[in-house]
Amino acid sequence: MGISPIFDAHTWAQVPFHFWSLTFFIFGTMIGSFLNVCIHRMPIGQSVVSPPSHCPHCSYSIPAYLNIPLVTWLYLRGKCANCGAPISIRYFLVELLTGITFLGCWLKFGNTSALLALACCLFLAGLIVATFIDFEHFIIPDEITIGGMFVGAICSFFVPALHGETAPGPGLKESIIGIIVGAGLVYAILRGGKLAFGREKIQLPSACKVIFTETGLILPDREIPYEDIFYRDSDTIKLKASRAELSDRCYHEVAIALSPSRLNIGAEEFNPEEVPYLEVTTENLSLPREAMGLGDVKFMAAIGAFLGWQAVIFSLFLSSIIGATVGMVLIAMKQKSLQSRLPYGPYIALAAAIWIFGGYHLWALVWATK
Repeated sequence: MGISPIFDAHTWAQVPFHFWSLTFFIFGTMIGSFLNVCIHRMPIGQSVVSPPSHCPHCSYSIPAYLNIPLVTWLYLRGKCANCGAPISIRYFLVELLTGITFLGCWLKFGNTSALLALACCLFLAGLIVATFIDFEHFIIPDEITIGGMFVGAICSFFVPALHGETAPGPGLKESIIGIIVGAGLVYAILRGGKLAFGREKIQLPSACKVIFTETGLILPDREIPYEDIFYRDSDTIKLKASRAELSDRCYHEVAIALSPSRLNIGAEEFNPEEVPYLEVTTENLSLPREAMGLGDVKFMAAIGAFLGWQAVIFSLFLSSIIGATVGMVLIAMKQKSLQSRLPYGPYIALAAAIWIFGGYHLWALVWATK
């Protein structure tokens, strides 16, 4: 029989259009409940299948009648039914956002193709997971990025309309091109940025003291947490110290290099976790700087797999504008500094969502590709 008759527009039209609108919204909130599990467990390496949903505070296994999307959180006023501990509003917001997103997909594509609407729902669900994880942990799991490349290619074969095509072969071809352009373009930008802006040199007053603690770097005018400096294991703070003091020894005129896994003072090497305090006298130091990571490269490749190379370029440019605008606003409001680390994945995700809900029309208008 195949899947085409099942998802034929005429078949779905036998039921009132807004019956499916309500169905997509409710289905979206249910998927949103599962996305919450993914957001919580993926970054810490836990299975998203087992154990069943439970309170993160008391491990109370949540029964089905207390696991109704949106309703349960409101009914319990955001608290665990067993221990009364607060449950983050993020759980409610993700369910609501996913429901609205699925509804939007149906309203946008339901009259054209139910299968296209479902494919877009799947893609946007991945964007939601990536966004919330990146905001909290500054990572995008491979399950979303690499997995998204494979799923995107499969969907492109069965739903070539994702790329404006009508046959499986051209749809898959556009997906592969999207993967190559997405990964290649962003990786080239990453490497180019690393060469041009990969290190920040800080000039200090003469004979200035800099302190390395267990959690951060203390300069005369500010403290920089290590989490804002070290994005990768290879990132390294470098300086030349006229004097360096540990708790049990002292060095003079020595080069120092500190990475997440290694501290080099001259020819000696230490485990940073075993050196809780280091004070140096120096006039300058060099910090690693990274605008994008490999997670963003893989994330853009996944977007290309679902939406094609045009969406990659659109998302890259629009996300840069959105990210720069948000960054400037946060700095103006003194919520962030120029040295603060900001996740880039959420802005890519927002730009890709805008593409789905009409951005491609802007692309066609500007570049006259359609």
